[in-house]
Formats: sequence, structure tokens, C-alpha cells
Amino acid sequence: MATIRSIQVGLPYQYRDPSSTVKAQAAWTTAFYKLPVSEPVFVSVKGLTGDGHADLKNHGGIDKAVLAYSVAHYPFWCNTLSKPELPFGAFGENLAIEGQTEENVCIGDRYQIGNVLLEVSQPRQPCWKLGRRWNENLLPKMVIQNGYCGWYLRVLEEGEIALEDSVSLVDRPNPLWPIQRANELLYQKTIDSVSLTELFLLPELSASWKESLG
Repeated sequence: MATIRSIQVGLPYQYRDPSSTVKAQAAWTTAFYKLPVSEPVFVSVKGLTGDGHADLKNHGGIDKAVLAYSVAHYPFWCNTLSKPELPFGAFGENLAIEGQTEENVCIGDRYQIGNVLLEVSQPRQPCWKLGRRWNENLLPKMVIQNGYCGWYLRVLEEGEIALEDSVSLVDRPNPLWPIQRANELLYQKTIDSVSLTELFLLPELSASWKESLG
């Protein structure tokens, strides 16, 4: 049974990091620095209460209301980034989930968490802000290469979620389309026009991913 181990939220804020080697500008605005919450949090179709986005063109919206990430990836990143105390939320996720990975979560999966119903809409595509956050230029590329990307969910039924809530699979309409396969296809690790068309036609796939595939 999958379980929520940590919940994070954050609002846009301007940071200054003149020592950063990622991107030239000293100041940048982001909501990537998310902090853990210990109390139950309300989840609407727009996302978690207290959460926001600086770049509304590429982040947030109905299809990307909630970002989930696998707890299983943290040991790898702690070692790779030489940060043994890497906290949950390090990858900008709202939900750090134990018992799920990109291999066993599929596009269109519906999950019940507390009294909230969520639907998987797409893999997460890492942007430069992930690298800026940890001062590692190659980090977004590393995420693409190893597939430890996380996944976005839309909210079908609003409500509250809390730490240690179980993540229960309600429906799986596309068992042949785990996040891992979709991710590999987008980055052309496997070039297959038939599969690209099949993925494009999934009704649950987000509009932004359909645009990327089109």
C-alpha cells in the first residue's frame, strides 16, 4: 500500500544567490522552496492550500495541480548530490509518496487519498529551476536520463489529505502506459510513431503533453 510520507507547500518568493553557478542572474522568483506541513491540508482543483507557482505558463493549472515524487529515489539523490540530509520536497513535490515509482504509476490512474480523488495526468518535466535550487547545472538532465521525474495529478474531487494517508488505486484505464514509458517516449529513448500516437490519444493525458507530442 502506498502512503504519503510528507506534504509540502510553498508560495512564490524572490531569492538571491550570487554564488550560484546555475543561470547568470543573481535574483530569481520561484515557489520551488516548499516547506513541510504537519496538519491536514485542503486540496482544490487548483492545488494544495498554501501552494503556488511563479511561472504560470509552465507550472500549475488544472492538469498540474499536485506534484508527487517517490520516496524511493531519495537515497540515490542523497548519494549523487552528496547531500545526506536531503529533505522531502527537494524536488519541488507536494507529496512524497512511499510505495510508488514511475514504473508502477500509469497515466490516467485514479487514486483516493483521504477524501480527495486524483488522476495522473503526465510525467513531470524538470526545468532549470531544479538545477538552480541545488546549484547543479546537470541535475535536470540527470533526472531526464534516469527517469526519476515524478508525476502530476489533477484533482477530480476536492477535500483534505494528511500525513500517513494511504494512496489507494481506484481505477487504472491505461495499464500499458506507466509514467516511465511515457517519459522515455517523449525524450525519444524509444522512437515509435505508433506508440506516440497511442499516447497522444489517451484522454487522460494533459494538454501540455499533447502539445509536446504534437
